[in-house]
Amino acid sequence: MTQYIALLRGVNVGGITVKSAELRNLFEELGFDEVRTVLASGNVVFEATTGPAASGTLKRQIEQALRDRFGYDAWIVLVTREQVERVVEAFPFDASDADRQPWVVFGSEEAVLDELVASAGEPDPDVDPIARGDGVVYWNPVKGTTVQTPFAKLLAKPRFKPTTTNRNLRTLRKLLA
Repeated sequence: MTQYIALLRGVNVGGITVKSAELRNLFEELGFDEVRTVLASGNVVFEATTGPAASGTLKRQIEQALRDRFGYDAWIVLVTREQVERVVEAFPFDASDADRQPWVVFGSEEAVLDELVASAGEPDPDVDPIARGDGVVYWNPVKGTTVQTPFAKLLAKPRFKPTTTNRNLRTLRKLLA
């Protein structure tokens, strides 16, 4: 069994409401084990017999089931628990800095993450510090600026919507608890 974490993009914002109990039921109906949802922002931890080599097929299956059940254009980033553990451990900024928001941008396509970083150019490290990681982009903006910085505006572009989603480091720790 492989423990996965499905990170849904854009649920419970912008008019797309997906209740945690309904989300958990859907994953159970898909045949997954040990299903649990974390917070109301589209995080599902579950076990599957499908290993990481077939995760692309699993991702597409979950996205289609979400579309069918909840009627929205669903995108997820599917990662293993081990991947999230490595990502959290490798966070390159001071996660204890109370003036910052420690974010991790996950991507389902490495090339898109590379494009995102390249498009950011040379961001101001005091305003918009970013760093490329394994399957992620780390981002540590000042609290209260996460929709105003140049990187935030770049990340919000429709080009990145189908393949990226971000989570706060605190949320990732809850997923691993």
